[in-house]
Amino acid sequence: MPPSPGLSDLLPDLGRRTLVMGILNVTPDSFSDGGLFVGEAEAAAQAERLVAEGAAILDVGGESTRPGHVPVSAEDEQARVLPVIRALTPRLPVPISIDTYKASTARRALEAGARIVNDVWGLQREPDIASVAAAHGAPVVIMHNRETIEADLDIVADMLAFFERSLIIARRAGIPERDIVLDPGVGFGKTWSQHLEALRRLPEIRALGFPVLVGVSRKSLLGRLHDRETRPADRLYGSLAAHALAATLGADIVRVHDVAAHIEALRVVDAVMRPEAR
Repeated sequence: MPPSPGLSDLLPDLGRRTLVMGILNVTPDSFSDGGLFVGEAEAAAQAERLVAEGAAILDVGGESTRPGHVPVSAEDEQARVLPVIRALTPRLPVPISIDTYKASTARRALEAGARIVNDVWGLQREPDIASVAAAHGAPVVIMHNRETIEADLDIVADMLAFFERSLIIARRAGIPERDIVLDPGVGFGKTWSQHLEALRRLPEIRALGFPVLVGVSRKSLLGRLHDRETRPADRLYGSLAAHALAATLGADIVRVHDVAAHIEALRVVDAVMRPEAR
């Protein structure tokens, strides 16, 4: 069999311009769009719209990770994501990533046509997920996360230590370093000030030598900066600002709900910061 395509094959523009990962939640309870795309037809229509708007990756998730979410079984998660992945794989010109920390879900999603594993627990909740990714030649996104929030923590030092543990797991499983992306996990396991600190010190994560993904889209930490109560869908402008800042500080990929607006904003950022991208 020919070797599986690596990250550079799946995302040939990685490093040349800021890429947009479009979010497709096929869940009833996600914080922003829960219940909107649980039907296969609705999910397919949304996926095609995100790709038409310029998404370079489609991230499919079947379990909400919002604060206070109710965990679902691997069987329920797979019942949500697998039909969608099977239907979309032959129709989309971009790779699908599976947003899961469960090894069995990752395996079945990759068998169904997904090409990338996006793990919000950085390969540490179920370390077998690294071996699953390696066996399928799938790149991985390693996200920083914490079980508890500690306000006095140097959050970037914690992130660096976390990534070191995750990278050991990845290397032992046989995942090539060229197929690893790091995500600081803004919005996960941190205080509000630590979220901002993680963004501010993004160059320290980028200095590890891996592509960096940042996802702040519509998150509640942005709502705190408003003078009024906001719904997630009202946080587009804050999302654009956060992701433009992240791209300026070294993010290679941003994970978003609103693809078209981000494509337009990031063209400006890339024209200044990555002039070769024009």
